[in-house]
Amino acid sequence: MKRPALKNFRRIVVKVGSSLLVDSDAGEVRAKWLSALVADIAKLHGEGRDVLVVSSGSIALGRSRLKLPRGPLKLEESQGAAAVGQIALARIWSEVLGAHGIGAGQILVTLQDTEERRRYLNARSTIAKLLEWRAVPVINENDTVATNEIRYGDNDRLAARVATMASADLLILLSDIDGLYDAPPGANPNAKLIPIVESVTSEIEGMAGAAESELSRGGMFTKIEAAKIATTSGTHMLIASGKIEHPLQAIADGGRCTWFLTPANPVTARKRWIAGSLEPKGTLTIDAGAVAALRAGKSLLPAGVIRIDGHFARGDAVVVRGPDTHEVGRGLVAYDAEDAEKIKGRSSPDVMAILGISGRAEMIHRDDLVVGPAGTVPVK
Repeated sequence: MKRPALKNFRRIVVKVGSSLLVDSDAGEVRAKWLSALVADIAKLHGEGRDVLVVSSGSIALGRSRLKLPRGPLKLEESQGAAAVGQIALARIWSEVLGAHGIGAGQILVTLQDTEERRRYLNARSTIAKLLEWRAVPVINENDTVATNEIRYGDNDRLAARVATMASADLLILLSDIDGLYDAPPGANPNAKLIPIVESVTSEIEGMAGAAESELSRGGMFTKIEAAKIATTSGTHMLIASGKIEHPLQAIADGGRCTWFLTPANPVTARKRWIAGSLEPKGTLTIDAGAVAALRAGKSLLPAGVIRIDGHFARGDAVVVRGPDTHEVGRGLVAYDAEDAEKIKGRSSPDVMAILGISGRAEMIHRDDLVVGPAGTVPVK
């Protein structure tokens, strides 16, 4: 299969690990390397692409600022170090991106933010707004509150979740190694780089290794896990070396890396999840005009809703039916059932007056809606 080209992707998530960002001996950020990476990001940004960064480093920077000894930290020590390091990390990214005239927005997430639908939608909306403003979201696991039971454990899988949440079409994992090899390259000089992985098979999973750095919680195993998350959700992924300067430019120039390909695209995969993987909590019955609007690719507005059934919360899946009761589609509703009942049939400008808050204009946004062909239900 032909190798993809970086220029063909519109929304890119770049994951930067602690071992690349932080000099463990000096306890400081590798300033020269980071400047080169950000120059690459600025170039992509200047070409009109959306760029998100998933950055490790808060604990590493925090333990340096606090002069903590080397070795494993207790959970509360890691959380305290992260609290100090997050301030430093956010400032560093803000300064280096600001030097190129690009704003940065910090987002701290936990596992629950991507597993619980309402938190997922809130985080997704924040990311979307930052990208709309042409800022670069800088995302990290919220190590100050995450516990061993709920944390991701590595930022590779976090980056994959963020990529799917943001409907990114490419995830780049910058690593200590330039890709996936058929054997550990450190132990086997004849190990060969695998340039393209069409699907993550048991054989590919068997090639995973362990973390190489004290500062990194990841390793090839977690990168393979990230590849499964990303490609299943319609996002291409690649592993490339971050030990060189201008690593993104090297990828664009055809440098060594491993591509993990997906047959789907982010919208299709997401909408398949909405259509078939969630249990509907209620039903919205809409008028004929709204049915026509949805089939034309529009969002569902409150004005088109004529009946509310069920007990659902914002972010829950609901069935959308036409006036003839036939199922039109399914989607993630933007309002609780009680509020939806209050605003059904009303124009969007009336929503604020009725609810007393400035809510979303759509009852279901088109990005959160699956519409089946006329006369059918969505395919599960």
